[in-house]
Amino acid sequence: MPFQYVSVEEAIARKGLRMVVVSNVPSPWGEAAKSILHLKAIDWVAVRLVYDSEPLKQWAGQRTGPVAIYGDEPPRAGWAEILLLAERLAPAPSLIPADAAERAAMFGLAHEICGEGGLGWARRLQLVHAGLQKNGGFSERVAQYLGRKYGYTPDTGAAATARVAALLRMLAERLKTSGGRYYFGNALTAVDIYSATFMALFRPLPFEQCAMDAGSRAAMETRDPVTDAALDPILLRHRDMMYAEHLELPLSL
Repeated sequence: MPFQYVSVEEAIARKGLRMVVVSNVPSPWGEAAKSILHLKAIDWVAVRLVYDSEPLKQWAGQRTGPVAIYGDEPPRAGWAEILLLAERLAPAPSLIPADAAERAAMFGLAHEICGEGGLGWARRLQLVHAGLQKNGGFSERVAQYLGRKYGYTPDTGAAATARVAALLRMLAERLKTSGGRYYFGNALTAVDIYSATFMALFRPLPFEQCAMDAGSRAAMETRDPVTDAALDPILLRHRDMMYAEHLELPLSL
């Protein structure tokens, strides 16, 4: 479902659903949130994250994205909080399994992609480490900023590649044994969205589909033998299927 970008001031003055998003890069947390709202046909407006905007920080409570704000309710920045808000606003189609055991399994898989210590978190530390070692990854300025923000140390950076590889192998095995096209057989869930959008941290979509900042693209395309070996083609085929059949292209960054 199409959405529009509005100014910070207009977003604050509006009612309904507004979401602060990172601009110029396919931040997987933000792209996942956009995709959930798209699939559920929820009406919303976007405001680009402006790091030096004090009114935006006061309203959203933080300098990060995505942050979803519905009406006068408190801001929601966590991936699970945003998903549950979307489920409340548009119960159908549900992206959470009805079965209790499958629901628990889905949230567990989602955490291993989106949560602290998960795939996105570990890949970010991996790219910070590469940048500070001048071996690809983020530029030194960006790496220093993200490193301070997300608790980088040389030890966590050095350990990140093994964590990334283990998670990629786990996700690929789950897809291979699911019995269908999705992580839960033939039922589309939020995990499919998270998996598809987080592939941007490894292989961003082509420019005509994702007109992202060139420096960020180069950083995300940083490769190493261990990660390459773990990035099973089934994960990218699943990503391509999701964008072809369910998610919106080109990305609106």
